[in-house]
Amino acid sequence: MSEETVRSKPVLGIDIGGSGIKGAPVDLATGEFTTKRLRITTPQKSTPKNVAAVVAEIVEAFADVIGDGPLGVTIPAVVTHGKTRSAANIDKSWIDAEAEKIFEDRLDRDILLVNDADAAGIAEVHYGAAKGHPGLVLMATLGTGIGTAIVYRGVLIPNSELGHIEIDGQDAEKRAAASVKEREGLSYKEYIPRLQKYLERLEALLWPDLIVIGGGISKNSEKFIPKLKLNAEVVPAKLLNTAGIVGAAWLAADRQVHPDALR
Repeated sequence: MSEETVRSKPVLGIDIGGSGIKGAPVDLATGEFTTKRLRITTPQKSTPKNVAAVVAEIVEAFADVIGDGPLGVTIPAVVTHGKTRSAANIDKSWIDAEAEKIFEDRLDRDILLVNDADAAGIAEVHYGAAKGHPGLVLMATLGTGIGTAIVYRGVLIPNSELGHIEIDGQDAEKRAAASVKEREGLSYKEYIPRLQKYLERLEALLWPDLIVIGGGISKNSEKFIPKLKLNAEVVPAKLLNTAGIVGAAWLAADRQVHPDALR
């Protein structure tokens, strides 16, 4: 199938989170929603079967818009060859589940399942803060934990999970996630050195050309980004809470053109 054909129609992206499951059709020419998104509360017991039922509701709500087109779904987990290998803020029954197949069997359509940070990174590269960047882009989403995405010349290196590198003998996200700032009542003056140390370590390992900071804290980027001292340019994400949906839709369309993508 040609790229022009795939990208000429809205593609549904769905973002599965610990508290809510959100979806909307995406215009891949602009990266914008073609209609208002739909949000349904994540089931209290967020097993693959229960979550797939909610995803089916969202698909049904937009069936007239998307037809039989592909579907992109984000999940807060490592995803390899359609299997979820971890589970962050969702039921532990996702670990080693044949998740992509579970969705495909429930929905009877092609599914692209992708890590949520990876989807956000792709969205920022194609439509947001890193649009058109020719080099190595590193995205770090600062929230409950730290998600990361690595994109080189537009190509995603999936499942980087660099929020879990060791800093001062601890998992990095236990020191530098935005949730830690809130939980410990840290001022930006107290929090910035933790973020600086974390990003310095990533820079020493990867030497990115651009670092994009996502997560809710990026709305207050003027309070901390100017105070970071790194070799790479550091910018706030632009798409914010739409990034997962947009990135999932883009990747789902990309798989139609390149069937081996993210397999």
